Amino acid sequence: MLDSALGSNRLPAAPGVGYKPQHFSQILAEAAPVAWLEIHAENYMGDGGRPLAQLRHLSERFPISVHGVGLSIGGEDPLDADHLARLKHLVGWLDPASFSEHLAWSTHDSHFLNDLLPLPYTDATLSRICDHIDQVQDVVGRRMLLENPSSYLAFDESTWSEPDFLREVSRRTGCGLLLDVNNVFVSATNLDFSPQGYIDAFPLENVAEIHLGGHDEDEDDHGHPLLIDSHGREVVDPVWALLDHVLERSGPKPVLIEWDTDVPDWPVLRAEAVRAQAALERIPA
Repeated sequence: MLDSALGSNRLPAAPGVGYKPQHFSQILAEAAPVAWLEIHAENYMGDGGRPLAQLRHLSERFPISVHGVGLSIGGEDPLDADHLARLKHLVGWLDPASFSEHLAWSTHDSHFLNDLLPLPYTDATLSRICDHIDQVQDVVGRRMLLENPSSYLAFDESTWSEPDFLREVSRRTGCGLLLDVNNVFVSATNLDFSPQGYIDAFPLENVAEIHLGGHDEDEDDHGHPLLIDSHGREVVDPVWALLDHVLERSGPKPVLIEWDTDVPDWPVLRAEAVRAQAALERIPA
């Protein structure tokens, strides 16, 4: 039975980090390295081996957030039943504190594209995404969170703003929202809108988890700034400032540091979590 209450998210309002196997020993060696860990679902859908053994061990000490990247919630094709069954199995035995996916698509005509691609915000898209989320929540048996994407282009046919689109998805399906603050900054820079204005319009009351990550800087063909959501470096100061803007309005939330490429040594990643803790401590409970 689906638990649709916002409180069904069991992550503490504290910093977490994306778990990487090279950090396993150091995480366990420290008394209180971080409050929780996130894994990518697709890395743990096998039947055994060291990855699952380590995950079982970590789950005895830390709340675990499962973050999916392969469901293609926004795709036009039906959801992959085999993938969904593997996800259900993982969530069933792990009993994670949170489960999330992206507002994006990555499959077409049975082909998987190794990217999280944007989509237009129309009534037709809204209906399809809500149907897919209903299916996921029914099969998995728990509430999911939906993450705002990084955008590099806007669609002329869009009739909804992104914050209003996500608010309506949450209203129709009962899903929660995952607010990626770096994604907001990346999209705002690329599409020339105010990141603070986006946050002010966002349904923060439905947010159960916040993400922070690094991005790379580039230029488009016209010499304008182009940011790439790479998750391959430290969080930049303007994104930390935007996090402060969010927390002042939302109150304390679980905050994750994502670092998925060019993964640093554990002390560097932990230092980012310490900075997130400082941001949370500035906000009254």
